[in-house]
Amino acid sequence: MVMREYPGQPLFGVGGVVVVDGHVVLIKRKRPPLAGSWSLPGGVVELGESLRDGLRRELREEIGIEVQVGPLLELFDRITRDGDGRVRYHYILADYLCRPVAGALHHGSDAEAAILADPTNLSRYNLSADTRAVIASGLALC
Repeated sequence: MVMREYPGQPLFGVGGVVVVDGHVVLIKRKRPPLAGSWSLPGGVVELGESLRDGLRRELREEIGIEVQVGPLLELFDRITRDGDGRVRYHYILADYLCRPVAGALHHGSDAEAAILADPTNLSRYNLSADTRAVIASGLALC
């Protein structure tokens, strides 16, 4: 198992902007580093797994939807330091636009909730600036 807290190297994560009938899928995170916060669904790529395969697996597990992975929307890092300046979390994140092809929205064990959010009213979810920008990029391609 990979150490997510105080890792020895950055972890590679994937996220999906999944658009369903003009709405975007958001999940409420259950575990740190974003426990209790709304964000895009996704997770960490496993050893030997491609980015796209990892994203399809994560979305199936986290939101119950099979997707066709589209274009890369953004590649960025998220580094969180503790009070002593040590790196507590370090993720390199690749977010893709995804088109649902099967399944029904429900939250898996890594999430407290999964919803279809109106993209014109995202302020109520207190999303990070990076997440809002990725969503806007994805919606511009739909």
